[in-house]
Amino acid sequence: MPHAPTPPTLPTTPTAPTAKGRATRARIVEGAAEVLREQGVAFTTLDDIRARTGTSKSQLFHYFPDGKDELLLAVAQFEADRVLEDQQPHLGRLDSWESWRQWRELVVERYELQGDHCPLGALFLQVGRSRPGARAIVTELMRQWQEQLARGMRALQAKGLVSPALDVDRTAAALLAGIQGGVTIMMSTGDSTHLKAALDTGIAHLRATPDGPART
Repeated sequence: MPHAPTPPTLPTTPTAPTAKGRATRARIVEGAAEVLREQGVAFTTLDDIRARTGTSKSQLFHYFPDGKDELLLAVAQFEADRVLEDQQPHLGRLDSWESWRQWRELVVERYELQGDHCPLGALFLQVGRSRPGARAIVTELMRQWQEQLARGMRALQAKGLVSPALDVDRTAAALLAGIQGGVTIMMSTGDSTHLKAALDTGIAHLRATPDGPART
């Protein structure tokens, strides 16, 4: 009798990470972020990270098969998320002038405490800003940040505190650009004057009527 044909081999689907696996990966990333903040990207080795996180070499490469660059990208995502988390809860509820004032104070405090060391910038310098993964992280960070600023401006419009004629998306983009410029100057000079000016001018623009005089 002829042999029955051998059934084709179906491609295997990668096993989804378990809750324990996700927790282990997150622990490695958070521990790596701590080491990188303390020692700097250029002076941190995988052995340093393994020692801090209590992971073996095989375990580290299980979660990050491409090695240090892949881990650095994961830490960059962690640091990008942290930028927005550090502005909460105020960034998520910019529906009054008082909440905008509190958010402004929080942003200034965050970057003054950070000083001239930007963990996110250092990470991107190491892995290369032109890498698709790095670009995607920055793009998404800026998109979310601008979106939350715009949402706050629309909340002010809904309460009649801001002119309905305000171009919200453009104004949010300009305010975010001002913040980024102020942070860059502060990192070079140690002076937060430009960051404060960008925030104060942006908020004053929101409070202004179409005719120009600022509301009180």
